[in-house]
Amino acid sequence: MPPSPASENVIRFGLFEADLAARELRKRGRKIPLQDQPFRVLTLLVQRPGELISREEFQKSLWPGDTFVEFDEGLNKAVQKLRHALDDSSDNPRFIETLPRKGYRFIAPVDRTAGEVDAVKVQPMPADGIPTNPPLAGPVKRRNTEVLPWTLFGVAAIALVVLAIVYFRDLRPSSRPALRTIPLTSYPGDQCDPAFSPDGKQVAFAWNGEKEDNFDIYVKLLDADTPLRLTSNPAPDHYPIWSPDGRYITFCRGGFADHFEIWMVPALGGAERKLAESVGCPCDWSADGKYLALADKNPSSIFLLSVETGETRKLTSPPTQTRDTGDWGPRFSPDGKTLAFMRYFSFFSDDIYVLPLSSDGRPQSEPGRLTPNKQIIWSFDWTADGRTIVYSSYQPGIANLLAIPASGGAPERLAVADANIRNLSIARSGRRLVYQRDLFDHNIWRIPGPNAADKTSAPSRFIASTQWDGEPQFSPDGTKIAFTSSRSGNNEIWTCDAEGRNPIQLSSFGPDLGSPRWSSDSRWIVFDSNKGGNGDIYVISRDGGQPRRLTDGPSDNWRPSWSRDGRWVYFGSTRSGDRQIWKIPAQGGAPVQVTRTNGGDEALESFDGKFVYYGKTNSPGIWKVPVGGGEETRVIDRGGQGIWSLTSRGIYYFDVSKSAGPTLKFYDFAKGEMTTFRKFLKDTRVDTNAIALTVSPDGRWILYTQLDQAGSNLMLVENFH
Repeated sequence: MPPSPASENVIRFGLFEADLAARELRKRGRKIPLQDQPFRVLTLLVQRPGELISREEFQKSLWPGDTFVEFDEGLNKAVQKLRHALDDSSDNPRFIETLPRKGYRFIAPVDRTAGEVDAVKVQPMPADGIPTNPPLAGPVKRRNTEVLPWTLFGVAAIALVVLAIVYFRDLRPSSRPALRTIPLTSYPGDQCDPAFSPDGKQVAFAWNGEKEDNFDIYVKLLDADTPLRLTSNPAPDHYPIWSPDGRYITFCRGGFADHFEIWMVPALGGAERKLAESVGCPCDWSADGKYLALADKNPSSIFLLSVETGETRKLTSPPTQTRDTGDWGPRFSPDGKTLAFMRYFSFFSDDIYVLPLSSDGRPQSEPGRLTPNKQIIWSFDWTADGRTIVYSSYQPGIANLLAIPASGGAPERLAVADANIRNLSIARSGRRLVYQRDLFDHNIWRIPGPNAADKTSAPSRFIASTQWDGEPQFSPDGTKIAFTSSRSGNNEIWTCDAEGRNPIQLSSFGPDLGSPRWSSDSRWIVFDSNKGGNGDIYVISRDGGQPRRLTDGPSDNWRPSWSRDGRWVYFGSTRSGDRQIWKIPAQGGAPVQVTRTNGGDEALESFDGKFVYYGKTNSPGIWKVPVGGGEETRVIDRGGQGIWSLTSRGIYYFDVSKSAGPTLKFYDFAKGEMTTFRKFLKDTRVDTNAIALTVSPDGRWILYTQLDQAGSNLMLVENFH
């Protein structure tokens, strides 16, 4: 009988096994849920490991009847879901490598011999059908050489059985129940800032109410539907924290101009008591309930406040190389012996630090940095055993919950599938985690521009997906649009044609980048990213390829743009100690400071190359300064970073100061006059946190980024470990 062929229906790679016939993905024998389309993508990849599978091949095989746009979005979603199932990432792939604009490649070794059936061995049979050497009748005496192997085999089998019993009874790791994530709140509006009670049975949180008019503090039992409202002050209340005995809840009130008031209220409701003032929130109780750790002064530092006497003691002193540096968000370890906090370095840059404390709450050494590189960190908490810190990091469109040993080490992404996780809290008992899930949907919209035949047409959604899409910029030749999107899993630079068709992923960079701007010849795109730890400026070709880094050093740099002659790149930077406009040669070289007195974050050079116009983060208005330096003057008192666009005739900008809805206005250079170009509906929400506005070179169209959906709710994770 010929040997059975090896089965090609079961393919192994790493800890995974793909059964192509049963359409099942397993990890160490456990079935991993995977939808049909992602599994079909996996099938194509593992059948040709090491080879490039082009996007065209995927389309012909899996999406033959769809349009390019539908296929493109479908493939990106399928790969994203497949990567999640394999615990893989696009920026550091173990299995699936992205080749921008080309396709994907499976880079892990595969084993096709899984399921191979051994050949059945039989005795040869003569043609007459009578077997040779027929067995003798009666008992047969075996020789000693035959008995010994069987004896050894029996001893080995008994030993294996004993070892198996010992392993399954005493040594096998206890099986852990699977994580279960369920909604804790689903009320209208925003529910945020969750905090577990000490017994892990209640959650305090902030909610802007059914009318969505003001944030107050609420408490909810895990098994109850209706929360208990604790505060009703017209000022917003946020960041509740329970006292160690569970009798009181401390929270932050206000927050205007970095000024907070720290208040305390009984957990069952009652009279409020003001404890202190602060420049940042949240604060935290010491394990013995005698102190509050909070952020105060400028630059903000961590202080201990005695709840009984009101006396304060300074614990940290952040570096003062910039006015934006500061320490905030302190959290005591469960045993009270260590204080963790976040150190803010500006714009892209946060890190978690840990500070050992003596029994009387005094620092025993200088704080040590825990997280490995600067990033935007929303919040963190200690696990119940105090061995690990779990934190949420800003990475648009992907799961962003990570854990890192409190003693130091590499962070690990946790198996919580949600994206846009913001604030979190871990129960000290009961193996539970609660987190705030932000629900945002940003898309790019289009309206007729100043040279359109019909300026009255209604706004229309232009570039959209289920992920974040924003920061549109027309190329100077009018043929392309660059924009930022998280539709591939990470925030990346994309381009499409002027009508929004044929989107192409230009970069494969991550984890956080944006602010794309075209060079005047439409050949290059400059953008910012915190890839190297700090915010830095990079240049990439309109055809893709490896980005080239322009800036370096310890400062943060952001919001770049080109000079009209293509020789310089402008950007905001902290390299002078505060936020100012700088420029650097486009081919690399020494940066040159442009503004010195009024600060600045985002600059655009005038079309005649004589002036630099710029906006600021925390101050409304557009300013200008001569290209070669000189007097800095304010041009208009509205608009600001991200929500303005410079043309040869004047400045278009969004005025979002009125409650009636945003207004797009135009400042005419020649006339020195301000006019209203278009009024938007009251519920229109322009994205003011990113580049939101661009005018086509021919003046026919205007694009802007709009927040189509906004809200947040609380999610409960059971069996968290």
